[in-house]
Amino acid sequence: MRARWIPLVILVVTSGCRTAGPAAPPATPTTPPATPAGPAVPIPASIRWVRQSAEHRAVFVQTYRIATAYVEREAARRDPGTWAVALDADETVIDNSVYQLERARQGLPFTPESWAAWTHRREAVPLPGALAFLSRVRALGGRIAIITNRTQAQCPDTEAVFHAYGLAYDVMLCRSHDEPADKNARLRSVVEGTTSANLPPLELVAVLGDNIQDFPGKSQAIRKQGDEPFAEFGAGFFVLPNPMYGSWE
Repeated sequence: MRARWIPLVILVVTSGCRTAGPAAPPATPTTPPATPAGPAVPIPASIRWVRQSAEHRAVFVQTYRIATAYVEREAARRDPGTWAVALDADETVIDNSVYQLERARQGLPFTPESWAAWTHRREAVPLPGALAFLSRVRALGGRIAIITNRTQAQCPDTEAVFHAYGLAYDVMLCRSHDEPADKNARLRSVVEGTTSANLPPLELVAVLGDNIQDFPGKSQAIRKQGDEPFAEFGAGFFVLPNPMYGSWE
């Protein structure tokens, strides 16, 4: 990824989220916590794949390894503290499949109220490969921006999960109520040095997410535009699988 795509990114104001580094983590669960058995309700295959398949774990480990190798090459050509990576939170760094499972067992859809209650429980866990990737970026001298569509009110609970598992970051940019779903504005704030964490302008060398809108200038519309809009994927952009929900619905 080169500077050619960085101008695509746009700015946003964030508040209340502070810089944090890795804390001493508790033992990271190898799988998300189980939920109490409920009535026999068919669980969507998408949720079962995320929670039960070896392929889900394999693709996360694989993608984070590829992203790590890419960042290591880019870091070797840059001074420490001059560059950054940006990552989505949900289904990219932390796993919320327990929430999806609980709603499915009750035959209930997503609601803002139930999601707010879930985030307040602080029960999301790290996804495979995420902790090692973030630690490696920090060791290489890179800055880490977590750009999530969790709301400003949910930001403290989200930060608490990151702290609990030692997931390194320098700034967490949560979504304001009047903000679009894409991350363009907040990505630009990282590049221009206008985040709430008072970081300097940074060259963004990698972006990771599970939704096409996590990536600068990208949307579902590119699906019909051939391969050219996907040129940066695997070379600066790294997408993680999320069959449970997304802008594709």
